Amino acid sequence: MKQLFFTLLACLSVACTGDSDSSDSGNMDWKLFRGDASLSGYTDIPLPKCPALKWTFKGESHTVSSPIIDNGTTFWCDKQGRIRGVNINGKLGFEYDLKAAMEATPMIYDSTLYIGRMDGMMTAISLSQKDTIWNYKTSGQISASPNLVKFADHKSIVFGSCDKYLYCVDAKNGEELNRFESKACLRGAAALWKEHIVFGGYDAWVRIIDCKTGIQTDSLLLDAMIPASPAIMGDYCYVGDQLGNIYKLMLENGKIIRHKKIVSEDSGSSSFVSVPAISGDAFYFFSGNRYLHAVSRINGKLNWKYALKGEADESSPIVCNDKIIVCTKTGIVSIVDTDNGKSLWEYDTGEQIIASPAIIKDHFMVLTVKGTLFCFGKN
Repeated sequence: MKQLFFTLLACLSVACTGDSDSSDSGNMDWKLFRGDASLSGYTDIPLPKCPALKWTFKGESHTVSSPIIDNGTTFWCDKQGRIRGVNINGKLGFEYDLKAAMEATPMIYDSTLYIGRMDGMMTAISLSQKDTIWNYKTSGQISASPNLVKFADHKSIVFGSCDKYLYCVDAKNGEELNRFESKACLRGAAALWKEHIVFGGYDAWVRIIDCKTGIQTDSLLLDAMIPASPAIMGDYCYVGDQLGNIYKLMLENGKIIRHKKIVSEDSGSSSFVSVPAISGDAFYFFSGNRYLHAVSRINGKLNWKYALKGEADESSPIVCNDKIIVCTKTGIVSIVDTDNGKSLWEYDTGEQIIASPAIIKDHFMVLTVKGTLFCFGKN
């Protein structure tokens, strides 16, 4: 197995940082999956107190992408190969046809949209020119969202493929910097932790790569394959496996210094294809496809359990300050109080949802499988 990764980056001595843009442009950005490079699923942007449906835009094509937002314009891709951008008023302002099926959530950085495709291509698209800048070819489908690693003035795109490799390519020109070989398909996104990349795969291993040296600094074998992304806050990483176990990993100096199974498959949990959300004192996850659990990060005790109005699926919860927003496969969008688990607001879209919501100032966006974008804002 290759232990070297980010060969070009190994010669750089400065620390890497993620592109956490949800606080830029007056909180009008949500430029990558889960809102920040650590994939924590937490934002301090408050949700509207009494949300109302402002408008809907019907994309009329099936999608499993989650929406992202750049300066108030919401972007997503569909299974037919189209990428759309709809402004804050619900008007179509961007449309581009790659003529290739896509499932991954895109990412935007510096007016460039990066998107993985089912034919194995990672594509960079200029939003201003509405043209492809570069394509990078892998040997397997790309279902994972890309993430960004920054070293001083050098930017790199990191993403996994079902050809078993985690790739690092130059953000500007798409040239391969290096790749890391795992033992199975990588379907989840890689999370950024300080100067390290953390990711899991279908080989059941959680791996840590040092961005500065390009060396795998640690790894941990879980009980089953890892279909989704890890979530990180501070020095703690939460990751679920296919059986329904959730693990808490304490990270220090590139190492997993402690780990503990904090949710067991025996508790009635189900396969984790969604990503847990983390706040300062709790973490939140779906269990048995019917419940949202809030568990204390301090003592591991259950704070509360909320019965969902339908089955949960791939959609991941997002903590917004003191509230949490969740979507179900049956189309229900709910806002729940993080303190007591009480329902504060609900809306039935009437369409299946497996995407995660995107949150910006005074608004949040929900995308359905049918390609309908719902914009909610202040009443």
